[in-house]
Amino acid sequence: MTVDVPRVGFGTWPLRGDEARRAVGDALSLGYRLIDTAEQYGNEEEVGRAIRSSGVPREEVFVSSKFNARWHGVELVPRACDAALARLGTDYLDLFLIHWPNPWLDRYVDAWRGLIALREQGKVRSIGVSNFVEAHLDRLIAETGVVPEVNQIELDPTLPRTDLRAYHDAHGIVTQAWGPLGRDGRLLREPVVVEVARRHAVSPAQVVLRWHLEQGLAFTARSAVREEIAQNIALFDFALGPEDDELMRALDTGRAPTRDPERHGH
Repeated sequence: MTVDVPRVGFGTWPLRGDEARRAVGDALSLGYRLIDTAEQYGNEEEVGRAIRSSGVPREEVFVSSKFNARWHGVELVPRACDAALARLGTDYLDLFLIHWPNPWLDRYVDAWRGLIALREQGKVRSIGVSNFVEAHLDRLIAETGVVPEVNQIELDPTLPRTDLRAYHDAHGIVTQAWGPLGRDGRLLREPVVVEVARRHAVSPAQVVLRWHLEQGLAFTARSAVREEIAQNIALFDFALGPEDDELMRALDTGRAPTRDPERHGH
């Protein structure tokens, strides 16, 4: 790893405008130091404004963004970076990610080469990918010799991605979960999660996020509600026991990711 990635991050999709600015400001004031955004989210300007007005020194905030398929090219990635930096109002990124592999375009290796060059130039401190699977990662490594520092993937207790995580561990890639609380609220209503939360006198969301930490995962969690933003980082004064772990394992439904990276992308 070139840099240490904070394990608890604040995600910003689908927040826009003043709501995004307020939420990021709340997150920073409550102790979050990783803020995750993307070109696709359409909120980089508000995220940057919130960071600048937060009073937290820029060097203490880990800023992560992602770029779309139109920039998949060795010479195009620097333009994507310059555009992101302009929108965010900063002169470097802590982490820059290919948002989706878009394999039908067959340009993600060129995009990766562009990211490698950016890191060498110092415009980004670390580089990675999002929504890549083993075959995509194999090709990046085989053709460039450079391993991504992060792969940001959909992951929660119903979709633990055990095989992909094992691949990451074997190659020194940080697994960063997006959608760690599930996508539709159902996970937080699961009787198992509700019962474990009752036992520990915490919220269901705290149980799920604590599960991620105890699995050795990083994550980006999002809320627009200050109370929930505060709860989602208050994860270090309780621990799940063996019985809790056994209950949580039963949540693995064997489901597929919501979006297939072989067919979905932007």
